[in-house]
Amino acid sequence: MLAETPIHGRTLVVEFPLPMKSMLPELVAEFFGTLVLVLFGDGVVAMVVLFGTGTPGEIVHGGFTNITFGWGLGVTMESTLRAAFRARTSILPSPSHWPFTAIFRGGRSRPTSVRKCLALFFAAALVYWNYAPAFHAVDPHLDHTAGVFTTFPAFPDVPSAGLLDQTIGTALLVLLVLAIIDERNQPPGANLTPVLIGAVVVAVGMSFGGMHGYAINPARDFGPRLFTAVAGFKNNGLTDGAKVFWVPIVGPILGGILGAAAYDYGVRRFLPEVKRAA
Repeated sequence: MLAETPIHGRTLVVEFPLPMKSMLPELVAEFFGTLVLVLFGDGVVAMVVLFGTGTPGEIVHGGFTNITFGWGLGVTMESTLRAAFRARTSILPSPSHWPFTAIFRGGRSRPTSVRKCLALFFAAALVYWNYAPAFHAVDPHLDHTAGVFTTFPAFPDVPSAGLLDQTIGTALLVLLVLAIIDERNQPPGANLTPVLIGAVVVAVGMSFGGMHGYAINPARDFGPRLFTAVAGFKNNGLTDGAKVFWVPIVGPILGGILGAAAYDYGVRRFLPEVKRAA
């Protein structure tokens, strides 16, 4: 298997040993990358939600700012773990971007949401296990803390508001990540790419995180939401309470397509093609 990584205008080609040509390394990298992402992401939300004193106006452990940075750093670490396999799995960090591969670059879409959901489910279970005493102290009946693991609307009576928010946020994510990794667009060095992708996630969260959280990734939301249903959380948006699970699935898929279209047809087509040595 060959992995090509652009570095300052040149291409570094790394040939992996024969055993790594199987699917196993890809699956392992994807599993651990996804696991790390949600351990950091759901972990930082638990820190903010579960340890307040109830004082009005209190900012617990950095509040929403810490949440956006926690998720952004989680994406950075996930991207770093999976960097060597990115070309083989997906050039983008989320299943919401499968349609991009098939529609805009003539490639084959490779859905991986079942695998990702398993890793996400497991990560959510680990976070719950770690913070179980805090969950049961703050929410003994588990009826209002499912939001530690998954997203919910700020305006439940207006689902279109959350759908629009998820669509815009994901479109921005895809647009900017494509700009970062495009070899036609002076991409950063390989070690800097995950940092910039994480920074995009932070920016999206700070700007578009209020209406419906900011899952901007269907599997990232559905896997932990499935765990909340299995673990007995009430008002989980899937088996109990308002059925809002579809919003962070449909919105990111729409946003992924729109963001990819905006980049490919609005930016990339004007960039010179990279000439490769024969």
